[in-house]
Amino acid sequence: MRRPQRLRPAAAVAIAAALIVWALPPAVSTAAVSAGTTDLTSASVAAAPAGAIKLSLVASGLSKPVLATTAPDGSGRLFIVEQTGRIRIQKSGKVLSTPFLNISGSVSKGSEQGLLGLAFHPSFKTNRKLYVNFTRNDGDTVIREYRVSASNPNVVDTSTKRRILIVAQPYSNHNGGGIAFGPDGYLYIGMGDGGGAGDPQNRARNLGTLLGKMLRIDVNGTSAGKAYRIPASNPFVGRTGLDEIWQYGLRNPWRWSFDRITGTLWIGDVGQDNWEEIDRVARTSSGAGRGVNWGWDILEGFHCYPSSVSSCSTTGRAKPLLDYAHNGGRCAVTGGYVYRGSRISALKGWYVFGDYCSGEIWAVPANASAPATKTLLLDTGLLVSSFGESSTHELLVTDLGGRVYRFDPA
Repeated sequence: MRRPQRLRPAAAVAIAAALIVWALPPAVSTAAVSAGTTDLTSASVAAAPAGAIKLSLVASGLSKPVLATTAPDGSGRLFIVEQTGRIRIQKSGKVLSTPFLNISGSVSKGSEQGLLGLAFHPSFKTNRKLYVNFTRNDGDTVIREYRVSASNPNVVDTSTKRRILIVAQPYSNHNGGGIAFGPDGYLYIGMGDGGGAGDPQNRARNLGTLLGKMLRIDVNGTSAGKAYRIPASNPFVGRTGLDEIWQYGLRNPWRWSFDRITGTLWIGDVGQDNWEEIDRVARTSSGAGRGVNWGWDILEGFHCYPSSVSSCSTTGRAKPLLDYAHNGGRCAVTGGYVYRGSRISALKGWYVFGDYCSGEIWAVPANASAPATKTLLLDTGLLVSSFGESSTHELLVTDLGGRVYRFDPA
């Protein structure tokens, strides 16, 4: 997220040979999805190669959905996170009336605040554990563990709640919000720089704070004074810097993911004045991006920040795969996923992301060299708050206006 009233997305590269692009003017964003309409397409089709993509309506009538994801239990259920404090289940084509979890009374309701993230434990099928990321009523970030009811798999047992981590937030914006288990089994937590234009206290570069960082913790145990353990391979263990830090120099990582095939970490980092960026770092034997400094607030995308600065040092600062400018109504990147489904063959191996404000959705080859060039897939007019994956790895996109869509071949 970038401004208090917005979430944010990012840019991508050229899709070679086989995707036809459906162009939907922003003015059609709500009219095209009125009751009974299941496909979000437009009357005019841009000139393009042979294939085709459309968005098919999966769920509607939601309250500010910011994530749609699945659990590793084989149930095929879709879990939809509502920023206002509930998690809903879509099962057999229907959104269940009883929430999976409702913590709306504990969640702050600022424009970039709320219930922002959900991650299921890799062993969820047997231990029934899940984790949520939300801003509580005083605005601070909370990472909390729950277990699903032993008698009803569609309801969380709220008596099992366990506080994992609290991070104080100095402002109401730039809360990050994403949490996910990596290929190594550790829980990763994306934290924004705490808010305030231009990171006024330089928190993203400060290794003494968890803000502006990617964190990495082990929730399968506890340690002195902590409800988790620190992986010994974290880069600042035994050095100056907080042990939880995995990466730093992030402004507001609004949606990030691991490629389920390669383990590559992809981050959509929201910019400040002029540039949105997509970051990519490959998995190695020590993990994806150990100790990487993404450069904020010295760099905004590939560019010096602020723009009035004619030169700046890039030493030790990783550059993004691509960036894009704030023009054409664009304002905030929403990070996505590398497509690993089976229904759209031409999209396999492409990273898909979008912009929250413009509703454009782009793609870039996962193996593209930097600086990469994005290719437009869809111009939707949606408030693109997040992407997700179905149980069969098909790509989903959430519209903050209340709907979830699936990418399908047209």
